[in-house]
Amino acid sequence: MKKVMLFCIGGLAAMVAIASAGPVLGLVACAAIMYVAWKQYRQAHSKGVKIFWGAAGIIAFLAAVGNVPALLGVAALGVLYVVYKKWQEEDEDFVAAAKEEDPFVNFEKQWSQLKNK
Repeated sequence: MKKVMLFCIGGLAAMVAIASAGPVLGLVACAAIMYVAWKQYRQAHSKGVKIFWGAAGIIAFLAAVGNVPALLGVAALGVLYVVYKKWQEEDEDFVAAAKEEDPFVNFEKQWSQLKNK
């Protein structure tokens, strides 16, 4: 039952991540433009160049605000990571528990010991 829930949550998170791929790329591009604008603004000596880079940084910031749905995509990727880890963790626990708690394994071992005596 847990596998079904993990599969459903993972599928939903994958759909959200794929649907948010465009805004994530837009946010990354805007962040890069803001970084370059900030670096160039600090290195500029004339007022005209500072105004240009300041305006470029403000425009990139406003475009980044428009890409707020990208945060949902990033969160969905985080959920996918957690689901993947839980899925892998559950497989190992189930196999180990099945080997230790299976009464037929112990019975077969004891039966083979009785046959060998």
